[in-house]
Amino acid sequence: MARQKGHIKYQGTIGDIRHFKIKGMSGYFAGLKGGPTANQIKTAPEFARTRENMSEFGGSAKVAKVLRTGLGRGAAQFTDSTFTGRLTAFMKQINLKDTTGVRGKRAIKLSEHKEALKGIVFKKGTSFDSICKVSVDAEFTAGSVEIIDLLQVGSMLPPVAPPSATHYRLVYSLVAVSDYSYDEESKTYEPINTTTNGNSTVIYSDYYEVNQVVNIHETAESGETEPMQDSTTVLAIGIEFFVKNNDNYLPIAGGAMKVAGVF
Repeated sequence: MARQKGHIKYQGTIGDIRHFKIKGMSGYFAGLKGGPTANQIKTAPEFARTRENMSEFGGSAKVAKVLRTGLGRGAAQFTDSTFTGRLTAFMKQINLKDTTGVRGKRAIKLSEHKEALKGIVFKKGTSFDSICKVSVDAEFTAGSVEIIDLLQVGSMLPPVAPPSATHYRLVYSLVAVSDYSYDEESKTYEPINTTTNGNSTVIYSDYYEVNQVVNIHETAESGETEPMQDSTTVLAIGIEFFVKNNDNYLPIAGGAMKVAGVF
C-alpha cells in the first residue's frame, strides 16, 4: 500500500490503482486493485499462514468486544475512533504470549497478564490522571464489590474541568472477561468461563460541584462479577462533566476514563 505525498487529493480508481482514505489516519493511500479470491484464502495451501492469522485475530476481536461492550454505552464518550483497533491489537499481544499452543489456535489467557490492562489508552491525548487525581481502592466481598475513592486528599488537586463545567460525576464499570481458547468443533474461539464472561455492572456517583471536596464510597451489588478461575474482572473509572441548568445536568465534552484495577 502506498501513501500519496503530493497535493492532488482524490478517491476512487484510475487504471489498476485504487485511491482511498483510512478512518483515523491522515493522508491519502493507494493500492492495486484485485487480489486473491475469498475461496483461495480459505483453501489454498499458500494462504495457510493467512488463515492462521485470521483465526487468532478473530479470537482477539471477540475478547476485545466483551470488554468494550461491558464498559457500557456511556463509555463511548471516553474513546476515540481507533480505540477498538487498539484494544483488539492488545488482545492479539496477549494471544502471542501463549507459547504452548499451535499457531492459529493459541489461547488468549488474559487472566495471566491482567496487569497489562492498566496501560490501555482510551482516547489518545487525553489522560484520566491529568484531569482527575483520585486514589481508588476496590475490594471484593461476598456478593458485592466495594469501591472507595478518596478525592482531593492531601496534595491531590481538584478535577481539571472544562471552563463551562459546573459539576462532575464519576462512572465505574466492572466487566468480567473470560480467557478464550480455540474450539475444534465450532472452529472458532470460545470463552473458557461461560459463567461470568460478559457480566458487567455500571454505577454512577452523585453529581458534585467542580471545586467540591468529597469522599466517595460506592458498593456495586453484583456477585456475578467476583473474580473466578480463567476470568478477569476489570474496574474502569471515568469522569464526566456537566452544566447544571435548573434541575437538569447537561453533559459536555472533556471527560476521560482509565482502568483502575484488575482482579
